[in-house]
Amino acid sequence: MAREGRLKGIDEPETAEKNYLKALEGGLLKIMSKMGISTVDSYCGAQIFEILGLSNEVVDRCFTGTPNRLGGIGFAKIAADIFYHYQQAYDPSKGSLEHWGFFKYRKTGESHALNPEVIKLLHKAVRTPGVLNGHFADGYAIYKEYSEHLRRQSPTSIRDLLDFSPGRSPIPLEEVEPIEAIMRRFSTAAMSMGALSEEAHTDLAIAMNRIGGRSNSGEGGEDPARLNTERNSATKQVASGRFGVTPAYLVSAQELQIKMAQGSKPGEGGHLPGHKVSEKIASIRLTTPGVALISPPPHHDIYSIEDLAQLIYDLRQVNPEAQISVKLVSEAGVGTVAAGVAKGRADAVLISGDSGGTGASPLSSIKHAGMPWEIGLAETQQVLRANGLRDRIVVRTDGGLRSGRDVVIAAILGADEFSFGTLAMIAEGCIMARVCHRNTCPVGVATQDPKLRAKYEGKPEHVIALFAFIAQEVRELLARLGYRHLDDIIGRTELLEQIQTDDPILDAIDLTPLLAQPDTPSPRHFMANPNYDDPNDLGNRLAEAVVAAIALNQLPFYREVRIANTDRSVGARLSGRLMQMGKTDLPPDSVHVLFRGSAGQSFGAFIPQGVRFTLIGEANDYVGKGLAGGTIVVRPPDEATYDWSGNYIVGNTVLYGATGGTLYVAGRAGERFAVRNSQGCAVIEGVGDHGCEYMT
Repeated sequence: MAREGRLKGIDEPETAEKNYLKALEGGLLKIMSKMGISTVDSYCGAQIFEILGLSNEVVDRCFTGTPNRLGGIGFAKIAADIFYHYQQAYDPSKGSLEHWGFFKYRKTGESHALNPEVIKLLHKAVRTPGVLNGHFADGYAIYKEYSEHLRRQSPTSIRDLLDFSPGRSPIPLEEVEPIEAIMRRFSTAAMSMGALSEEAHTDLAIAMNRIGGRSNSGEGGEDPARLNTERNSATKQVASGRFGVTPAYLVSAQELQIKMAQGSKPGEGGHLPGHKVSEKIASIRLTTPGVALISPPPHHDIYSIEDLAQLIYDLRQVNPEAQISVKLVSEAGVGTVAAGVAKGRADAVLISGDSGGTGASPLSSIKHAGMPWEIGLAETQQVLRANGLRDRIVVRTDGGLRSGRDVVIAAILGADEFSFGTLAMIAEGCIMARVCHRNTCPVGVATQDPKLRAKYEGKPEHVIALFAFIAQEVRELLARLGYRHLDDIIGRTELLEQIQTDDPILDAIDLTPLLAQPDTPSPRHFMANPNYDDPNDLGNRLAEAVVAAIALNQLPFYREVRIANTDRSVGARLSGRLMQMGKTDLPPDSVHVLFRGSAGQSFGAFIPQGVRFTLIGEANDYVGKGLAGGTIVVRPPDEATYDWSGNYIVGNTVLYGATGGTLYVAGRAGERFAVRNSQGCAVIEGVGDHGCEYMT
């Protein structure tokens, strides 16, 4: 091509070859770094992907052992597709390659479920004058046009290949649970103030608080001025970067969500481009304006299910009133992980699908990573039921939900609750310009540019109208199926059947694995969370003693106590109680506790200003996790005969996610010391590998 002059600006074949190899190497290195793989030898044969849409014949021959659950096309169809695209590329009658609209909609390109016509209908529906004040039917009629338009389109999702099976006789709509009850199952997906504009982010919170649902703060904290107001996000996310995760942030939540991964980009950490890190965003996240923020792919305090259970315990200590949820992605084996989450004492698990990724996700990740939520949700439901765990944990899903029909199908596949990201943004005015990551959103929804934010025209009422429409459609479908409550259809996969489309590609897919049910009489849906709180542990007793001293105006408080390695998260409950009492700026050493012994995990977690913990002995992992202004001192006993400076006295991942405060350690720490530390200060005599990486 270079010799023939077909590559603009490149005349030498050697240059073309170098550019081609550079592009291939760049893509390979990008994937390897995201997945934590250091060498090409480790990448070869690693099978870090799974397959959707290929036949077992192809997989067995070319991708032996790779997960492939639904089947698909064979070699003949693959060859035909390659030949077709080759003909299109080298057709002499065409002067340039066609734009297929893979990322951004094109009329003659790839089919998009949320195309401009669909978006316009939804905008019109939620903006119907008086839609929440006497003219609901007018807006709902337009919404039904939107919903029907989705159904008439070419299938773009697995659920588009499913339909409801005939069964019970329909019942009157009046007998079905009300809109308000259904909307309480809804939430907005995790989108940070940073990915979204402040106006869009705040309106989501207001709307969800008004309908009894929950908005999700996303990763990156929240403006303290919004906490405990109508603008407060009910769900606060705790992600691997721990940006903005302070005790006040945690205490203000109805739900705390541990984000293990994101459906649109599994294996990658959160990423906020530098041009979206404004002065305000930087102040909330305790970082520098204009500097890109990339969270670590893993939580560095979670390397096993037991570690996850420890973080769940930490968060429950800070805010015992909040539910704890864990966000997982739809992938092979997610059911087993979800069972571990349930055993780790979480209240809810979220299965996130590949169609999400709003606000800041790279387009390459949105297009080429993740799996549909239908697959992960079905597996999670099956594994939880098979292990007798389904009734004790809420199962939630997100990732491209678009209608009441989607909600009903998700419920039948096993979901108790449902989260919406992109659709909620569209209700606010998003036009799917696909420039979220560039900070150039033309309607002010996903930008930090003040001039563009001024163009934002969304209102909380638009979001409320959207969820009311979806809930009403759910009611109509329940009535048609003959059921009065969503709980009645959760896990009832006999209510679904695969349709034939007369398209050989789509009909080659086998959805039988999604509709399978374990042979067990165990419950199909959530019933009640067990009580996991232990009022008699050391952290609780200590917190109550300090609260009593404050009530009697008996500060400063001093106490000496014995501590054992079974005493975990000591300090977290105290921090939460102080935040609830508004004691955010106590004078230094207002509370001083001297511990003797071997402290368990997460010693001094989240302790705020005015609290000092002195430990004579040693401590396990996660000392000072989320330290928020307090002081921690760890030293050996006076009678110790060894060299203090050469002795490991605290464990791994110390000061992870600290947002302030001071740590003094007479000795050494293990690996990953002060990873993702923001404004915490430490004096220590040595650390293991990866110390002080990615501090802001």
